[in-house]
Amino acid sequence: MTSTPPKAQRKPVTARYHGVDLVDEWDWLKDPEDPAVIAHLEAENAYTEAVTADQQQLREAIFGEIKAHTVETDMSVPSRIDDWWYFTRTEEGAQYAVHCRVPVENDSWEPPQIQRGVALEGEQVILDGNVEAQKVAFFSLGGLTVSPDGNLLAYLVDETGDERFTLRVRDLRNGEQLPDEISGLAYGIAFDPSGTRLFYMEPDDAWRPYRLRSHRLGTDVSVDAVIYQEDDPQMWGGLGLSPDKTKLLLELGNSEVTETHILDLTQIAAPLEMVISREDHSLHDVLPVGDQYLITHNRAADGTHLPNNQVSIVDADKVADRSAWRTVFEHSQTVKLDGVGVTRQYLFAAVRSETTPRMWVLPLEGIGTQHQADVVEPAFAEELYSATPIGQHIDSPYIRLGYTSWITPSQVLDYDPATNSSKLRRQTEVPGYDPSQYLVERWWAPAESTDRNIAIPLTVIRHKDVEWNGDNPALIYGYGSYEVSMDPGFGPARLSLLDRGVLYVVAHVRGGGELGRAWYENGKKLAKKNSFTDFIDATRFVAASGWVHPDKIGAMGGSAGGLLMGAVLNMAPELYRVCVAQVPFVDALTSILNPDLPLTALEWEEWGNPIEDKQVFEYMLNYTPYHNVEPTKYPAIAAVTSLHDTRVLYVEPAKWVQKLRAKGTSDQDTSLAEGGSPIVLKTEMEGGHGGASGRYRAWEDRAWDFAFILTALNAQQRVFNQENS
Repeated sequence: MTSTPPKAQRKPVTARYHGVDLVDEWDWLKDPEDPAVIAHLEAENAYTEAVTADQQQLREAIFGEIKAHTVETDMSVPSRIDDWWYFTRTEEGAQYAVHCRVPVENDSWEPPQIQRGVALEGEQVILDGNVEAQKVAFFSLGGLTVSPDGNLLAYLVDETGDERFTLRVRDLRNGEQLPDEISGLAYGIAFDPSGTRLFYMEPDDAWRPYRLRSHRLGTDVSVDAVIYQEDDPQMWGGLGLSPDKTKLLLELGNSEVTETHILDLTQIAAPLEMVISREDHSLHDVLPVGDQYLITHNRAADGTHLPNNQVSIVDADKVADRSAWRTVFEHSQTVKLDGVGVTRQYLFAAVRSETTPRMWVLPLEGIGTQHQADVVEPAFAEELYSATPIGQHIDSPYIRLGYTSWITPSQVLDYDPATNSSKLRRQTEVPGYDPSQYLVERWWAPAESTDRNIAIPLTVIRHKDVEWNGDNPALIYGYGSYEVSMDPGFGPARLSLLDRGVLYVVAHVRGGGELGRAWYENGKKLAKKNSFTDFIDATRFVAASGWVHPDKIGAMGGSAGGLLMGAVLNMAPELYRVCVAQVPFVDALTSILNPDLPLTALEWEEWGNPIEDKQVFEYMLNYTPYHNVEPTKYPAIAAVTSLHDTRVLYVEPAKWVQKLRAKGTSDQDTSLAEGGSPIVLKTEMEGGHGGASGRYRAWEDRAWDFAFILTALNAQQRVFNQENS
């Protein structure tokens, strides 16, 4: 390579915590208003473009493959809300979805049959994302809702990528925009039953939704009522509606405790009432059902911790009396109860069993009594799948399910609990795809570094014709934070890896929620290193499996999974040939030491508080990637970030890349294709935490990531062609 990587000027800044001096030579890169910072990021982009220019043909090929496996002109399954069926359309060549609706006929619950590119009689476009995006560099919807009478559309739009939204209102009868516009909002909006008031959440300077307000249409925003303000910086607020839309729910909380308030929307000037206080020290979710509450919670009446949750029912006027709570679903050591929903006649629960999301159903009548019916679980043929309840109208005779697996494209099913049968409403069409050509296996890797009695679940996806010859490339993906599970799901982009003979491995490390709450709690705070050692142990297990060549292993993860990437590269860089770290949280310690940054106080519940707790500080200092870069040989690394990301600031990967180049001993002067290990930074200058907006831009981003990985693994050529399979 002839290009020289940019060198940012070193301007050491020293901060002292718990008697330890933290010296940061590139702290100055944190100011996005500094022209020198922008110039540096642009220079990094130019360098990245130069050293990966030979991958352009491969990127174009992968983009073409994703495009070929996608029906570009498509539509969703209509969902009934009140007197309308709502759905989206996508058109070939268009970046964004078009949101549409048609009137319900004869009070039917059978969704209308929609054809691609053909408008239904009475079809109305309520929002065209392509029109909205024409005048802005970035476009993302943060939510949309329609008034109960169907006349008004309220929606949230982000036009920079910083996830601060502007609320706008449109009259669907004539398409006119109302003057009501409110900027700088968080996620979440709702109408009251009259359709004259909107509820929304305001974020504070740290991007924490903390204030619930109501806006009466036609009035000045300055007089909007503050219904509640949460001043504890460690509590996050969110709003929702009860299934019958008569009550507004305000939930405050973090990963360890919640508090729930309810506002009766049928009463004028009704007060916001607390249902369960944070002083209960529980994680819970409250669902109003008539004059009762269904409560999913993790604490028994005697204070016993129920990590995988229990579901109880109680009369609304007796919620303070724990002896009045009646058990619907007992706590289980092996099944995690994630939450419940209802129709007029049935209760359904989202549960996690044997790592996978599933659903339980039973009649509402008799729940919490000796007459409660037995649970029914819709059955599916695959071992590893996701079956989750999705948007549900309380009056529907069906429970709508989303079904997918690692090799089964997404399906929308309407499950009829009366007959224990499902109607397939739609399966995503994937042109040129034959699922019989791919295999999914569950492997279990012993946690050699910590406890051999602990087994780490791995999902291994491969083309059926990959041979067990010890010479195949592999890409290992991981996340492992916030109790987020890497659940089965189909992705057409993944086919570009599988068809090149790559084994795609998902390491379900501790810190995720795949094996219940305990799996999460054993990978957070002072147990966080378990996430890293699990990933390393999983990698070694894959390398020794006989399927994979030990020198052809790549790693990929994003956000908190990017922290995972940085940590394992410091601990075991020799295991990997290449790594793509997407929006990586690689300087977690510095960020969490600054309470003025977005989300910092909330993060203390995940990582600990290094400001107040010396043990937490020392523990984080020992694993945070930026502070542990060594003078060792690192693999090829691509750090991918966005200038306007509010969740993981671009400065973290920007500094990390500088330090990796300065201290690492890898060969950065030879091209990736020739065996070199360049370290590059790619910054999306108009994007947010999810990168650039628009589906084609997303495909381009994924093609870029995969081309970098495949080039390093010397797996650029397709080995298996679908059309010849």
